[in-house]
Amino acid sequence: MTHFTARAVALTVTVAGTSLALLATTGGTGAQAAAPAYVALGDSYSAGVGTWNRVDPTCYRSPKGYPVLIASSRGYALSYQACSGATTSEVKANQLAALGAGTAYVTLTAGGNDIGFAPVITECAKPGWMSNCTGAVNNAESILWNQLPARLDGLYGSVRAKAPNARVVVVGYPRLFMGVDCNLFTFFSGDEMAKLNRAADDLATVTSSRAGAAGFGFVDVRGAFVGHAVCSSREWINGLSSPVDESFHPNVNGNIAYANLVSPTLTGSRTTTAVTAPPASTAPAAAPSTGPGLQMGRADGPSAQWYAAALPDLASPANLARAQAAGIDRATIRRLDRALRSNNLVLARAAWAELHALDKAFEVARARPSR
Repeated sequence: MTHFTARAVALTVTVAGTSLALLATTGGTGAQAAAPAYVALGDSYSAGVGTWNRVDPTCYRSPKGYPVLIASSRGYALSYQACSGATTSEVKANQLAALGAGTAYVTLTAGGNDIGFAPVITECAKPGWMSNCTGAVNNAESILWNQLPARLDGLYGSVRAKAPNARVVVVGYPRLFMGVDCNLFTFFSGDEMAKLNRAADDLATVTSSRAGAAGFGFVDVRGAFVGHAVCSSREWINGLSSPVDESFHPNVNGNIAYANLVSPTLTGSRTTTAVTAPPASTAPAAAPSTGPGLQMGRADGPSAQWYAAALPDLASPANLARAQAAGIDRATIRRLDRALRSNNLVLARAAWAELHALDKAFEVARARPSR
């Protein structure tokens, strides 16, 4: 019988030129075994954006991102390639050099930026009379169904060609919303949040299908994130945050959840998990997000300048015209715009509250059946 003893292994994770020292406990023999090579590819969801712990100024990688947590717990040698904002073509062009015949494990998130994750969220977050959320979501859906499958096939094929012996796991995205918008600077209606969640479901369907065709594993995180969406009492996804780049991404607890979901799949067989309706969450309770709060009524809110910058084009000619078409007086919008730019925190908060009341009235009116 061979006797295995636990040993501490010092791991070095290279992140954009910065070395992160990790300590993992692994099984081992008397001989020092080489740590399995693990390459983390993808976009901001793999880079750990949302944890307020970025260590490089370009890709915003975080030592609290789920790939680092996995590498630390399993004793893997991590090459952290994921980069905020990366599309499938950018992952293919800029991140695959780290792969090779000796790569044992690969995780990958990609596709969200191809369909315009950030601009769609930005458009839908505006007051209803200023935005074209439906148009933005419809355009994203068109790209998702008509262009994204081929893009994913090309990326996955390149990953397999460069890492022929690796266990590759594609990781999905959660639904962002649970039907309530509690953030002071966003104006998501119930219908808009439902549209965005359906788009997340469609993205999971396409991504899972293409991952399966490539022989890759797929991790569907949606079920685990039920009860932990934006504005939940136990948020795993940030709402609008400061800095704004951290918004609508998994926080520290969300990345821990990702790590717990993804880590076991790295040692499994090359099969894909079918996408089905997410079950009720059985995940353990998590602490609330620790990031700067931008929710209504919170005392740790931003400065008056943040209030002004959050919606800088409120009184532009185009938005004044949109307000008038929605039955909102131009003079009211100009007054609110002046309050937001006054550097008076009391006036700014009151202005945002009035904007929310106007938006709610607009959405109620829009939802009435026409006669």
